Amino acid sequence: MNEKLDGSKPIKLSSTRAWRTYIGGKLLEGLLGEENPTDSHFPEEWIMSVVSARNKGREDIVDEGLSKVDIHDVQLTLKSLIENDPEGFLGGTHVKEFSVKTGVLVKIIDAAERLTVQVHPDRIKARELFNSEYGKTEAWHILGGREIEGEPPHVYLGFKPGVTKEKWKQLFEKQDIQGMLDCMHKYYVEPGNTFLIEAGTPHAIGAGCLLVEIQEPTDFTIRIEKTTPQGFTLDDFMCHQGIGFEKMFECFTYANYTREETLNKWKITPTQITETNGNKEFELIGYNNIPYFKMNLLEVNDEMKIEGNNVFYGLLVVSGIGSIISGEDEQSLTQGNQFFIPAKVSSVTLRNTGEESLKVMRLFGPQVI
Repeated sequence: MNEKLDGSKPIKLSSTRAWRTYIGGKLLEGLLGEENPTDSHFPEEWIMSVVSARNKGREDIVDEGLSKVDIHDVQLTLKSLIENDPEGFLGGTHVKEFSVKTGVLVKIIDAAERLTVQVHPDRIKARELFNSEYGKTEAWHILGGREIEGEPPHVYLGFKPGVTKEKWKQLFEKQDIQGMLDCMHKYYVEPGNTFLIEAGTPHAIGAGCLLVEIQEPTDFTIRIEKTTPQGFTLDDFMCHQGIGFEKMFECFTYANYTREETLNKWKITPTQITETNGNKEFELIGYNNIPYFKMNLLEVNDEMKIEGNNVFYGLLVVSGIGSIISGEDEQSLTQGNQFFIPAKVSSVTLRNTGEESLKVMRLFGPQVI
């Protein structure tokens, strides 16, 4: 295999878009540096993905959502590289605990319309209903956004006091969308906000949000709206994911919290963990919040060395320009670039070559004990 792909160097990944039921992507395409950005049914960028998208009617599209290596005229997935050398790419301790699976998926989401009200199964329900060892707990970090029809970016998260399973089912049967939204807390968001969305918690990303989502590696999404806000009719499968309308209500956790309790429970305050010569690393979501993943933000003013510690991770350039150096290998960095750093890479150095701070998200899989 080419030395560049043997796991000894950072691996640049190509852009991987996924079809979704909702509309968006204009801000995402701007972030990725594409010409004439526009909204479409491809509002998501999937990062270091070894998971295929679940889209009814698109089963003929092979491996939609899988990350590929950024080499011209070469169709090589990150998944195949990992399967060829699991310990080199993921680390021996990770492989002993999680086999050849990364245990994580990252997305950039750009919503031009509100996403349908939804929920994801926890690991117990995922095993029972989908025969999967992973559920779909996730976290959002707000990058930015836009006003849509005069309203700023916002999210819906968690049941208000008084919501019961019976009431929730009645709203679904009537397709009372406003009633559903009124059952959840609505929060306006700003760049830098971070939220943890535990599996079983009802939620909806509102119109105008541009965010990074880190999650367990599945695409199990239970939707209780049969039509998107823009009028796209959903196949029944896209609502219940094949388990039927009755069982899908088992995926919700009917816990109620006040507005303040919800924020205290799921809005996460970033923590600065290192600073050297003005170069900083912040923990946005840590293993103390959830053991399934971790998400950090690096702010590089000149140069910053990152130790690998025998674990893999991903890098996403949020803003700025620079380079990533590992041994004698040096690759350029610009906004929107994404890299997979194999576990066998002992360290990398990020070098800022621009006038503004180089901001890079560092994305980790599950905690290894």
